[in-house]
Amino acid sequence: MDGPGKVLPDAWDYKGRPANRSTSGGWKAAAMILVVELNERLTTLGIAVNLVTYLTSTMHLGNAVSANTVTNFLGTSFMLCLFGGFIADTFLGRYLTIAIFAVVQATGVTILTISTAVPSLHPPPCAAATPCVQASGPQLTVLYLALYVTALGTGGLKSSVSGFGSDQFDEATASEKTQMVKFFNWFFFFISIGSLMAVTVLVYVQDHVGRRWGYGVCAVSILVGLVVFLGGTRWYRFKRLVGSPLTQIAAVVFAAWKKRGVDLPSDPWRLHDLDEAEGGGDGGGSKKGRKQRLSHTKQFRFLDRAAIRVPDPSNRWTLSTVTDVEEVKMVLRMVPIWATTIIFWTVYAQMTTFSVSQATTMDRRITSSFSIPPASLTVFFVASILLTVPFYDRVVVPLSRPLTGLRHGLTPLQRIAVGLVLSTLAMAAAALTEIKRLRRANESSNAPSLSVFWLVPQFFLVGAGEAFTYIGQLDFFLRECPNGMKTMSTGLFLSTLSLGFFVSSALVEVVHRLTGTGPGGWLADDLDKGRLYNFYWLLAGLSAINFVVYLACARWYVYKESRMGEEGGTLELEETCCHA
Repeated sequence: MDGPGKVLPDAWDYKGRPANRSTSGGWKAAAMILVVELNERLTTLGIAVNLVTYLTSTMHLGNAVSANTVTNFLGTSFMLCLFGGFIADTFLGRYLTIAIFAVVQATGVTILTISTAVPSLHPPPCAAATPCVQASGPQLTVLYLALYVTALGTGGLKSSVSGFGSDQFDEATASEKTQMVKFFNWFFFFISIGSLMAVTVLVYVQDHVGRRWGYGVCAVSILVGLVVFLGGTRWYRFKRLVGSPLTQIAAVVFAAWKKRGVDLPSDPWRLHDLDEAEGGGDGGGSKKGRKQRLSHTKQFRFLDRAAIRVPDPSNRWTLSTVTDVEEVKMVLRMVPIWATTIIFWTVYAQMTTFSVSQATTMDRRITSSFSIPPASLTVFFVASILLTVPFYDRVVVPLSRPLTGLRHGLTPLQRIAVGLVLSTLAMAAAALTEIKRLRRANESSNAPSLSVFWLVPQFFLVGAGEAFTYIGQLDFFLRECPNGMKTMSTGLFLSTLSLGFFVSSALVEVVHRLTGTGPGGWLADDLDKGRLYNFYWLLAGLSAINFVVYLACARWYVYKESRMGEEGGTLELEETCCHA
């Protein structure tokens, strides 16, 4: 019989028994989960980072179409994280969601491998005397099927990996809570290692050994990750399903809309809340004990109608608690910050599309016998991330402490602001580099191509920007999401990545239609006859405008701890600096 404190009250082992602290969870279990995340990152980025060159050189698609194919693939992958999170929270749980969607991802990559290996599934190589033949409808259908099955698997897997990893540590225990913080540090490290392997080893294999071998390695990689993940089953801690917070948001909005004609009471204490919900028929009693009661706020008062008592409170779609309403209000307050971070990921998308296309036209020779693969330029992007993180901890944090009064240096909103500035500078640098490249290309046919290392500044600036923005966003959403909606915070964050890629696709499509594909078009199929620099200037301008809007939103936003401290008569000094 386990002694006091040895059995966790909210976790179970693989046999459904209360989890024993000494034989479940911890680093042994977390390590298995980190392996599957590393392999997922290796697979997804290994496909995405070099996909644009495959589409242009093998499938013979134009630059704009190829760029949109890549950004739509990545955008769909991240958007499906919301779907995967809903499935995990409501039906399957995180363990089964990871296992099932890893198989889905492996299936998609296998189809992609077959499509590159079978000659009839891609057009013949270009001949000198005849124009290139573009991929046919059936060939593109197989390719898109492979990509979007892979995207489905990626979204479902990615939605649950970090959450399941954190489940292996008990937040109520100080030592395990510290280990959880270290887990997220290792999680980011393994993502970076997977990215580094993808942009170096996998890109080299794809370009010099063969696409089918490169994609085959991706398929085997995710299957190996799945085997390792399943091998850790006996050590995992499992949590009960809590239901999707998306259902709560929908219920509050629906109940408020249904009672839109009802007058709001002058006294908010007359609204329905947790204490009164004990034993009630709306499901509020079942939440008692896992939710912290929140005080009523005056903002977004139209949602308060969801908590107005009705004669027959038969279910949660008719009556919500004030606490449920206030949690939805918290999410609404985050929307302006959420919206103004999307443009960063639109800039980020260019690193896997047009920046790679630029590299194909430049001098990539290191020695007489070795040239850098175009997609491997993103190694500078990954290196920038790995260098920026310790630079922030060792340099930025000590310098910013006297200014912000915070132990951890900058606030999440300030970190995001730095990332937005860096992304704007990156697009300006990209535009200037493209102007220089075009001048060199148009000097004469005998002039040597511009060195590919002129692209390093734009990769480096976006990489540094990601280190600030990614961690700032993740910290912001984890910190500011209501306690009952923590599982949704990752989905909210990843949806900004998704929409950033989709915005990139939309911009490319609009510019492509307005400026044309021929000589003089911004995104011409032949970059030497196009004006790609104008597209970069457009992104730089949009980023600058977005930054101004972001500053206004950040100044308006008040951190949750500050707001709750003020309502309770005390103020947490460390969080009073809430401006970006």
